Amino acid sequence: MTAKSVCVYCGSRPGTDPAYTVDAEAVGAGLAAHGWRLVYGAGDVGLMGSVARSAQKAGADTFGVIPKHLVDWEVGKTDLTSYIITETMHERKKVMFMNSDAVVVLPGGAGSLDELFEVLTWRQLGLHKKPVFLVNTNGYWDPLMDLMNHVVTQEFADVTLLDYLDLVPDADAALAGLVAAFSAP
Repeated sequence: MTAKSVCVYCGSRPGTDPAYTVDAEAVGAGLAAHGWRLVYGAGDVGLMGSVARSAQKAGADTFGVIPKHLVDWEVGKTDLTSYIITETMHERKKVMFMNSDAVVVLPGGAGSLDELFEVLTWRQLGLHKKPVFLVNTNGYWDPLMDLMNHVVTQEFADVTLLDYLDLVPDADAALAGLVAAFSAP
């Protein structure tokens, strides 16, 4: 059996709560502890840098994908196991998703939301069945979950949309969810 790869979407900034960085580092170290490869946006700033440095320090393979226009802005982390530069953001997202078995979303901004909603839409359309874990560090994603529930109650999406997302309180719960998902028949 080949090693699993986990795509991590997260902020290129650290955010205001130190717990965000703690969870990012725990995800990186946890991926390594389980022998899983980190797939992420190849940046060396914010939570992206934290998850990657932690994964590397703990011995994980790292697969980073960055579009050429963000190499300087996100400080492309060239010392990864695999470092790919794409032409566009669309290519970046496609390469990251196609090279992963599951998705973990840590706190982040518009880019993380874009990535999350794209994989949720693809799941809703039956294009994949990969598990998606939303790490709700200190309630960061509570307003998003309120909005998603509103979308469902207003009947712009079926309630099954909420089933495509596993809301977990922290990195440890995300890692435990990955273990369960990867162990399922």
